[in-house]
Amino acid sequence: MASPRGAETDPRVLTGANVVLPTGTVKNGTVAIDGTRIAGAPLADAAVLDVSGHWLVPGFVDLHNHGGGGASFSGTAEQILTAIRTHRAHGTTTLVASTVTDEMDLLVRQAGLLSELAEQGDIAGIHFEGPFISPCRKGAHSEALLRHPEPAEVRKLIDAARGQARMLTLAAELPGGIDSVRLLAEHGVIAAIGHTDATYEQTVDAIEAGATVATHLFNAMPALGHRTPGPVAALLEDERVTVELINDGTHLHPAALELAFHHAGADRVAFITDAMDAAGIGDGRYMLGPLEVEVSEGVARLVEGGSIAGSTLTLDRAFKRAVTVDRLPVEHAVKALSANPARLLGLSDRVGSLEPGKDADLVLLDADFDVRGVMRHGKWVVAPQLG
Repeated sequence: MASPRGAETDPRVLTGANVVLPTGTVKNGTVAIDGTRIAGAPLADAAVLDVSGHWLVPGFVDLHNHGGGGASFSGTAEQILTAIRTHRAHGTTTLVASTVTDEMDLLVRQAGLLSELAEQGDIAGIHFEGPFISPCRKGAHSEALLRHPEPAEVRKLIDAARGQARMLTLAAELPGGIDSVRLLAEHGVIAAIGHTDATYEQTVDAIEAGATVATHLFNAMPALGHRTPGPVAALLEDERVTVELINDGTHLHPAALELAFHHAGADRVAFITDAMDAAGIGDGRYMLGPLEVEVSEGVARLVEGGSIAGSTLTLDRAFKRAVTVDRLPVEHAVKALSANPARLLGLSDRVGSLEPGKDADLVLLDADFDVRGVMRHGKWVVAPQLG
């Protein structure tokens, strides 16, 4: 005998919204949910929720996130779960946890903890940002802890992640860099070029070796030059590369974001948060790995040196800015926040779009593009607020 379903998993239908599908936006659309999945058609006994005047978009997918809610992905299991819950409340239903540069034995130990949470389905895997980055472009990473991306060292982190390593950021121009890109590609781990002082030619070599992501394009890399185009030009021009963008109004001028979309196209941009502990909390003093950070007026900077230290962004704010400030079509914003990162992670059969058979992960937005509800796996993380 089948066990009775609870109210949270009973068939439901959301009607009346602008529903953003891969084929375009359907006005006065309907999304049917059966258990944890999106259904092809409403079931006869489905409860109906009228969400007229709202938008329904797929749950957001964050490739690059260090924490939030006052907690870090470099912390304890409880702290990690706090950060996850914080971002879920802002619409991020799929999240890759990012580490920061630290002692290798600490990174190995943290990889083991994060892999357990990935195996449980709490996160979608691990992104290692550092320690294999350039001291010239270290940003908010401890220079004393940086090291060359020798394949044997990179392999330690891959092995420690027990199949849950999704991405590793490195400066491919450093000794061992190209060989490590090849190693990552062979193991199905995304090689991301970032915190790099590479030339245009060195970046092209890294892409040819298998690199497929630009870690927060423009930031922590040489600026685009007309005689020395550097990594930016190489990463933008190659159709195999997805470019991360931090759309918080601090990391990028709107013209830089427009340039990226124009040259890469809407199918090759992934909005990320690069969030640290202060996301969802506010100003104050925080730690990012071993470094102290001061957050003032929502901008995080190292106490020593003043370098930007991640962001306090949540993806709902990135979405709203994209469509209200940057004037991107809603469909392009959905690609950048959901479809593109899901495809990059190899998860597009489950998440990234509102299609039958996929996980019932969705975000309910009002006419001003503010979050009014978040559903993950068919359960409301944030109950609908329609008043």
